[in-house]
Amino acid sequence: MVKKNAIMRYKILDSLLSNRNRYYSISELLEKVNEALVLDGMEPVSRRCIEKDLNTLECAPYEAAIERVWYHGKKCIRYAEEGFSIFTKKLTEEEENLLSEVLNTIGQFDGLDTFEWLDSLKKRLDIKEHRRIIQFDSNPYFEGRNLIGSLFTAISNKQVLALKYHTYKDPEIREVVVYPYLLKEYNNRWFVIAGLENGKIFNYALDRIDDFKPMPHIDYIEPDEELESRFDDIVGVTLYKDEPIEDILLWVNEEGYQYVKTKPLHGSQRDVKGEEDKAVRERYPALQGGRFFRLQCILNYELEQLLMSKMNQLVVLEPATLKDSLINRIKKMDSLYSSI
Repeated sequence: MVKKNAIMRYKILDSLLSNRNRYYSISELLEKVNEALVLDGMEPVSRRCIEKDLNTLECAPYEAAIERVWYHGKKCIRYAEEGFSIFTKKLTEEEENLLSEVLNTIGQFDGLDTFEWLDSLKKRLDIKEHRRIIQFDSNPYFEGRNLIGSLFTAISNKQVLALKYHTYKDPEIREVVVYPYLLKEYNNRWFVIAGLENGKIFNYALDRIDDFKPMPHIDYIEPDEELESRFDDIVGVTLYKDEPIEDILLWVNEEGYQYVKTKPLHGSQRDVKGEEDKAVRERYPALQGGRFFRLQCILNYELEQLLMSKMNQLVVLEPATLKDSLINRIKKMDSLYSSI
């Protein structure tokens, strides 16, 4: 890793070497670099250090063409190419292709006003359009899509928001002051994860947000933990604070085994093997063939929805609370279809 004072020296040298109105000898470069370092509270360096820095600038990744020329009786050092700078070096074709793909990946939010800076950045860097090679599943018709850019900006700028919001069950619009922390997508639906003044964390579906406005007179409160890690123990976005992580046991039939194996239901999923598999089969002798899996996660709405979508291929065995909840869902489904 390049140290901070080395980067500082490179920046100073870059400025001196690119100056076509003043040519510097190695002694003068040393003097100017040390003046700037001392002014910034750093220790001065030796001539040998500056010589090594110049050699570094001539090598990858900087690859500066540095020439030594005689000028008015002294040997001066400068960039061979007028206008060159290590900080404005032209991108290689490979770098341009990679950066273009990164911008195209972000640019899958095309049409959002506050993401227009992507097009501006491409023009400034003279990046040509390339065929997109990464594509996310998306729904261009979901309500609230137009809010992503503005919420992205609010989170980046750490803005407190007064958010107008309604729920599925209650169309009445409520206003709440939130500290937005994270935009998260799940199942083609976007949510903003935000904190309240009391420290609680909630998710707000963008299709349920009616409006919001910045509250610049209120100080922004940072989350008291790494938010991304909070999602490690759940499926989806619904967080229940202080809920325990449950050990979930599933049986999957032969038809569904490969699908569940290659596309895990949760990051904690593992196969039940060996002696553990033998013990489980003794407890559930009615389940012949197939495979058993275990998950460790917090029970929530999205987990149940996911399991319900695969009910023709799996059976939830433990814990009893999850099993009973799914049985109630199936009974309601049966009642609904039986009434037709």
